[in-house]
Amino acid sequence: MDEKPRSDDKAARPTPMMAQYIEIKSANPDCLLFYRMGDFYELFFEDAETASRALGIMLTKRGKHLGADIPMCGVPVERADDYLQKLIALGHRVAVCEQMEDPAEARKRGNKSVVRRDVVRLVTPGTITEEQLLDPARPNAFAALSRLRAGDGQWRYGLACVDISTGAFDVAEVGEAELAGELARLEPREIVAAEAICADARLTSQLAHLDAPLTALGRDVGGESAARRLLDFFGVATLEGFGALGEAEIAAAAVAILYVERTQKGKRPALRRPSSLRRSATLEIDAATRVNLELTRTLKGERDGSLLATIDMTATPAGARLLAERIAAPSTEPELIAQRLDAVSFFVGEPELRARLRAILARAPDVARALSRLSLQRGGPRDLGNIRAALAAAREIVTLFSAQEAAALVAQEIATLAACDNELERAIAMRLAEDPPLDKRAGNFIAQGFDAELDEARALRDESRRVIASLQQRYVELAETKQLKIKHNNFLGFFIEVPQAQGERLLRPPFDAVFTHRQTMQDAMRFSTRELAELEAKIASAADRAQERELALFEELAGAVLARAQELQRLAQGFAALDVFAALGELATKRDWTRPHIDSSLDFEIIGGRHPVVEASLEAQGKIFAANDCDLGDARAGKIAVVTGPNMAGKSTYLRQNALIAILAQAGSFVPAKSARLGAVDRLFSRVGAADDLARGRSTFMVEMVETAAILNCAGPRSLVILDEIGRGTATFDGLSIAWATIEHLHEVNRARALFATHFHELTQLTKRMGRLVNLTMKVKDHAGEVVFLHEVAKGAADRSYGVHVAELAGLPASVVARAHAILAELEAADRRAPVTKLIDDLPLFAHAVTSAPAKDELREALGAIDPDALTPREALAALYELKAKAGGR
Repeated sequence: MDEKPRSDDKAARPTPMMAQYIEIKSANPDCLLFYRMGDFYELFFEDAETASRALGIMLTKRGKHLGADIPMCGVPVERADDYLQKLIALGHRVAVCEQMEDPAEARKRGNKSVVRRDVVRLVTPGTITEEQLLDPARPNAFAALSRLRAGDGQWRYGLACVDISTGAFDVAEVGEAELAGELARLEPREIVAAEAICADARLTSQLAHLDAPLTALGRDVGGESAARRLLDFFGVATLEGFGALGEAEIAAAAVAILYVERTQKGKRPALRRPSSLRRSATLEIDAATRVNLELTRTLKGERDGSLLATIDMTATPAGARLLAERIAAPSTEPELIAQRLDAVSFFVGEPELRARLRAILARAPDVARALSRLSLQRGGPRDLGNIRAALAAAREIVTLFSAQEAAALVAQEIATLAACDNELERAIAMRLAEDPPLDKRAGNFIAQGFDAELDEARALRDESRRVIASLQQRYVELAETKQLKIKHNNFLGFFIEVPQAQGERLLRPPFDAVFTHRQTMQDAMRFSTRELAELEAKIASAADRAQERELALFEELAGAVLARAQELQRLAQGFAALDVFAALGELATKRDWTRPHIDSSLDFEIIGGRHPVVEASLEAQGKIFAANDCDLGDARAGKIAVVTGPNMAGKSTYLRQNALIAILAQAGSFVPAKSARLGAVDRLFSRVGAADDLARGRSTFMVEMVETAAILNCAGPRSLVILDEIGRGTATFDGLSIAWATIEHLHEVNRARALFATHFHELTQLTKRMGRLVNLTMKVKDHAGEVVFLHEVAKGAADRSYGVHVAELAGLPASVVARAHAILAELEAADRRAPVTKLIDDLPLFAHAVTSAPAKDELREALGAIDPDALTPREALAALYELKAKAGGR
């Protein structure tokens, strides 16, 4: 396909249509090209082969190119969204190429003239807006990256997160170490960046686990050009109104705008002005912790079984998206958390009001996504109907709360709804039919009686349609088949269609005198008659006038809606916030959850805590969850609880439940506990479970050590750390040594609140040397030789792990179990002869903590951080000056 035919070889020359296809395809080489031909989108060459395999559709051929058959497949335009959904889910990008003129116009230029076509949009995972392609409860954003050299020679990354389907536009500046964690929180469907960033092997390795394709844009946008792109897009004279955006944030926002312009082909979505994520203090949760705690997805990547799926009782898609956002980024500001809890408390205390509000919200459509489609000229009458319904719902909610003194944040959202102009609702209601269609070209969506010119054209059109119905009945009798239908499409106009077998009859006398063959399909044949052609001309005139007038009225109404875009976006946010508050009130009432107390202390006291996901699962089975307490608070620094006990006794569940309670509390939710008093956690770390990363050359133990290293290097006094079975992936003494040193570091250096589950019972003796270390154990009962797990946490240390018993439950052969018991008895006897207490007394406590770290060679470090291939000439010169300055100090 890339080979150009010789000008003197006529056989090798493509047809005019195929030449047009090749030209358009060459401009979009990284996309599957949906090439519009009448009622179908056709694909050719390699695209056809790829789409045929991906969609399971038949691969055919059409003509030849360079002496070889041209592979071809196609999908009906009316079902294109279904096929797009499959292709996008498989990671493909699609360029949609439409006919830009009527075929009749092309014929005026000559019989061999080709209909003018052009790509009207690129459909990618992060830029879809169609209702059928979107997950209502999940944002559909893409992330744009930029990077700048920091003073220490490291990269600083600008990050922009844009959801075209809702207008959300957030920016941030992060270091390389925090980039993966921030992207894991945002869960973009796609990541876009300049080629130099995409070619950075180390960075792409870090982002590989995100399950989002990385798209190269070809060039970066920085400096004045970045600022100018933002100014032009938003139509402002200065960026000062956007707040204090950093250089990296502006550059990332410009990359995002560039991608929007490229994919939307000149259409401008209703994006909010970029907002810096630095202005909101949120709980930092790294990528590994998000996976371990299954906040929004389980370890299998499914929503069901996650924390979010368990607590989501929202009534609207926008509310579900906001709840996911708050779970992914809980606040660290006690005042804001308290205000959100006040709002939830309000709805807990007003069950009747809560029920009525939720009933209204359940009828409210997704305003943000309807507005986005209208702004991109992909909207239809139903989107206008959704705006009308949303404004009516807002008015109803304001009336519901008119005599109610609500919590501050609830009252704030009600005021937002009350500020909506009722004139827009009345204007839409006056013009729009009661049940408008999805597609504006379907017609009949403007209310009868609103426009006299439209009513007149419709009357003439509809009378002609009755004539068509009568003509069809006459042709049924003439052709002697009831399977004859008169149909219409934009390519052929009106035509007669019959099954293949009946069509063969109409080709022969006497029928061929009346019926003229037009087209043969796979299982049908299409015909016309002179009478039908004459009638079509009359109908087309009336139908065209009606459609033209109706589309003009649609554009007028859509323009009125878009003029209120910012007001409607605030309305959508108000619906979402009220939905979340009411849903969390419903959750608290149904699950018997309690309001937590959040302050700025180092407290961490939970009484009767329960794991929200496990408890819900047990309740579904008619079982009861065993609640447990947790106290990690201390006025000076956090306590560390060493948790011992058998496998299957519930250690991992206990660790996770306390982390999840902290997340829920700081997200503004009630919590599954009798009471909870927590000092706001600033960073949450979790190392639970075992998994390898073979794609990056990491064994299970290596993954464990990398995650543990991140915790020890980053955790602080306000952090919460949960560690499970550190050191179990290597030899016993190696593992015990690592676990021992880790506890000492957490106690003396990090000083974080921590839960440390282990089978190294020797570590329980460390409480004799560390004042903020406590021992907890999972209670078991040994009854008639059988071990019963009570799933209760108590103070103290376990004396054994019951691992052999668990192995027996798993079905190991009896001979193996018996031999294991015998070996265990001998090993335990040897252990009693060499007690660990003497070892603890002999070793100084964290002696290496006061040892000076090796002096850094700043010059070598700076030199090692430079990637010559990624530097512009200016950056290379700056790096050279920086190296010279560092060398000058020697």
